[in-house]
Amino acid sequence: MLHLDNILLARDFSPISNQALRHGLDLARRTGATLHVLFAEVLHESPLGADEQPAPASDLEEIREQLRQDGNGAPLATDPTTVQIEEAVVRDVAAAPAILNYADDHDIDLITLGTHGRRGVKRLLLGSVAEEVVRHADRPVLTVRGRENTHDQGAPSIDQILVPVDFSKHSRKALRTTQEMARVYGARIDALHVVEETLHPAFYVGGVKSIHDLDPKIEAKAQERLTEFVEATLEAETDRATHVRLGTAAPAIAEFVDENGIDMITIATHGQSSLDRFLLGSVTEKVVRHVGCPVLTVKAFGRSLVAPAPAAEAARS
Repeated sequence: MLHLDNILLARDFSPISNQALRHGLDLARRTGATLHVLFAEVLHESPLGADEQPAPASDLEEIREQLRQDGNGAPLATDPTTVQIEEAVVRDVAAAPAILNYADDHDIDLITLGTHGRRGVKRLLLGSVAEEVVRHADRPVLTVRGRENTHDQGAPSIDQILVPVDFSKHSRKALRTTQEMARVYGARIDALHVVEETLHPAFYVGGVKSIHDLDPKIEAKAQERLTEFVEATLEAETDRATHVRLGTAAPAIAEFVDENGIDMITIATHGQSSLDRFLLGSVTEKVVRHVGCPVLTVKAFGRSLVAPAPAAEAARS
């Protein structure tokens, strides 16, 4: 079962931020969670001009009404205008600390925010702020990418969710989280394992030029292992497919997203809960930065959206 009672949406009133708001509102109405809409007032920045003052209530209600009118081709189970919303303005030295501190203080289960904003007097969230939140948060973060000229309306369509799998216990956690998210959206899960094609220079001396020179059946073996891994993690009735690609992880993931029309990615990080907690895996960082669809980052530590894995499953990790 998905444990999602409080969603934090970090807002800066840009079109990109509105895209994140649509995802946050839609997920809140699907799950019954409370949506906390936060504006970070950054200290020592120039104030907004008189004609640039945000009007949270008016445009928030407009987006809620747009979501009600567009049920993605199906009747809405719940009305987005009835979603419980808490609005807040928090002052801090920077946007990311304001977001993280609010999440700690208000029992937030999931942080949602947009990327590709601009910094300056308009206080729009930079992609770097989103990356900082993903890096430091001890709970899942959903980043929603977009462009300034985005004017999409209506409920987001999430039909396919991709989960990169490296056979670690962290990717098993990502699969289990995605299983619950897929139930919420009625989506299919695509599990992808990328066989790294790059070889250590030491192999070149022996005339080895490709991973296939070491094992011609590497992809078939990886496919078999991936199928077993997914079957051992997900419930039998889960709509899913497994895929193996040869290449470099981050570019291969991005290519798969583009080729298959993926609507969301769930990816696990390998950070630790001590000093290393602030280090984000390079693959995860590249995916968050470059892939066009929303990315749900699941931490190896801290708050989880799903219950702990059964003992038998944990033993297999």
